[in-house]
Amino acid sequence: MNNMEKKILVIDDDIQFRTMVVEMLERKEYSVYMAEDGEEGLRIWKEVKPDLVITDIIMPNKEGIETILELKRENKDVKIIAISGGGRTSAEDNLRSAKLLGASLTLAKPFENKDLISAVQQLINDSR
Repeated sequence: MNNMEKKILVIDDDIQFRTMVVEMLERKEYSVYMAEDGEEGLRIWKEVKPDLVITDIIMPNKEGIETILELKRENKDVKIIAISGGGRTSAEDNLRSAKLLGASLTLAKPFENKDLISAVQQLINDSR
């Protein structure tokens, strides 16, 4: 299966960060969808059924932790990369919680592009 058949949903309220991640993944020829919060992300997830979800933790309306819980309730096998730059609590605390609640992998912001691509490839069995 080539990358174009692999769908990734990116959920992050930071438009510049979200756009950067989407462009990076599109350069690797993934089909990428984006949402600015967990509510929009869950709507898109139900429509698109992506192979992977990348979600920020601290967002308005519906935070990443709630989003992860709902995704896992809908489909226990959903693959999720949780990302966080911290907020009221440290990024490590947020990511530890995300991992406990079902995130497949976690990355603290800022991270290297190659680390995100590596995590994506690891989770969707991409051999490139």
